[in-house]
Amino acid sequence: MIYLYAGYMLVMNLACFILMFTDKRYAQTHHWRIRERTLFGFALLGGALGGFFGMRLFHHKTKHLLFSVGLPLAVIFHILAAYLLLHYGIVS
Repeated sequence: MIYLYAGYMLVMNLACFILMFTDKRYAQTHHWRIRERTLFGFALLGGALGGFFGMRLFHHKTKHLLFSVGLPLAVIFHILAAYLLLHYGIVS
């Protein structure tokens, strides 16, 4: 079960990282953009760390309070949730 959870988190973080990169490129080339709620939704569903690294690496959404404060809080939440799931044996 732990491998399934780890795999899910890996996929979500990679997806969120790629979405941040893609949206940044779309912004630079004046294409249609990815909605902020889509970006943040992926972060809340497990991709917060990937979104945070994407935000920092690509300098994307850094001035938006939702992302500059929300992503670090979501990362902390996901770390706490993983700890609790492992500690109480829900994911083993």
